[in-house]
Amino acid sequence: MRYTDLKKIVRRHSNKSQAIFLQRFFKTAPGQYAEGDILAGIKVPVQRMIAKQFYDLPLAETIKAMQSKIHEERLIALFILVNKFKKADEKEREKIIRLYLTNRKNVNNWDLVDLSAPKLLGEWFLDKDREILFKLASSKNLWDRRISILSTFKFIQSGEFVTTLRLAKILLNDKHDLIHKAVGWMLREIGKKDLQSEEDFLEVHYQKMPRTMLRYAIEKFPEPKRKAYLLVKVKSSPLLF
Repeated sequence: MRYTDLKKIVRRHSNKSQAIFLQRFFKTAPGQYAEGDILAGIKVPVQRMIAKQFYDLPLAETIKAMQSKIHEERLIALFILVNKFKKADEKEREKIIRLYLTNRKNVNNWDLVDLSAPKLLGEWFLDKDREILFKLASSKNLWDRRISILSTFKFIQSGEFVTTLRLAKILLNDKHDLIHKAVGWMLREIGKKDLQSEEDFLEVHYQKMPRTMLRYAIEKFPEPKRKAYLLVKVKSSPLLF
């Protein structure tokens, strides 16, 4: 089983009309965040199916797929890594994490990040030093920063919020909308587990938060409370003075 075999399967499932739509959806035009990315037009459930078929693809061949110019081949490779990681022993897991971090420049769109970082880095760093996540949060690379905050989804699910809140504070003034959405999303997830922890953070920071970040964070709040946060945010905006 080799990467060339996977490429043949991807080609067989490719859909040109779906690819055209996905090229727009994933912002691949010049000047957009995924400029130059190439889509084959394969839906995620099919990619998951292919990943299961190629579970035994050697790691070296999996990394070749992860380095592909084809978006779906990269995502299938990430699914394979996630599947392998679930069943691996500690030594093999460490190898997978090292390969993921070494090749993370190829984890370069929001779906690639969101479907891999929590299940790989999040799981791995549950009981380990997390300094690498803070380094990623300070990176100039958009996808490094998204990886850092999305990795903490697993921590939140385990009832641990400190790392997420520290990273959220670091990313509070980030300029990119995809980071605003990611941070707001993780704050919302904290609120599902412990609303007081989310509100304690918001009380200190909500007036400085980008509006998109705030909207995502308070999306599940009761409507009167949600409107109150947004109203105060508007009234406190320097743009109105």
